[in-house]
Amino acid sequence: MDPAKPDSSDTEQLLQQAHAGDGRAFEDLFARHRAYLHQVVALRLDPRIRPRLDPSDVVQEAQLDAYRRFKDFLERRPMSFRLWLRKTTYERLLMLQRFHRCAARRSVDREVGLPDKSAFALVQQLLARGSTPSRHLEQSETARRVREVLAQMSEVDREILLMRNLEALTNQEAAEALEIEPVAASQRYGRALLRLRKLLRANGLMGSKS
Repeated sequence: MDPAKPDSSDTEQLLQQAHAGDGRAFEDLFARHRAYLHQVVALRLDPRIRPRLDPSDVVQEAQLDAYRRFKDFLERRPMSFRLWLRKTTYERLLMLQRFHRCAARRSVDREVGLPDKSAFALVQQLLARGSTPSRHLEQSETARRVREVLAQMSEVDREILLMRNLEALTNQEAAEALEIEPVAASQRYGRALLRLRKLLRANGLMGSKS
């Protein structure tokens, strides 16, 4: 089973400096991970609330959350700093999206808030692993249809697929971010893959071979 990637030596050194009382260490640490966190948010940000919320806004608020919790992280070190920042940012994204969806008074019971680019990239990557893609994948409406398919899946399923395929997190890293056992993360991922492929075939977006 793939292990979680450790923090870089530079990150570890900054963490030690922060633990020793260096007030600037947190700013330097966050700056190192800002681009990655922006990507995490951009992969998931509901396109319907983009006029209200930008990935940079989410990352900025996540930075404040992380700063408030930083002392606790240094004392416990429950996971790598990169994964901890990712988890903190994802939680802030969920909170902000719920707020803006309610403000817009939109029902999202049967919709998925993934950007078309993320939905299409996810399916393209999965189909590249030996499955036979339908010719429909070349049509311009595919992203919309893929989003409709993903809307039929639970948020838990969508999240594990994004983590493993578009973020390229290892199973161990996904387990730590979700705060579950690695075996449970592996099982969750396998079930999500099966559900997605079944839905894609039912909607004519995947050939019969798998």
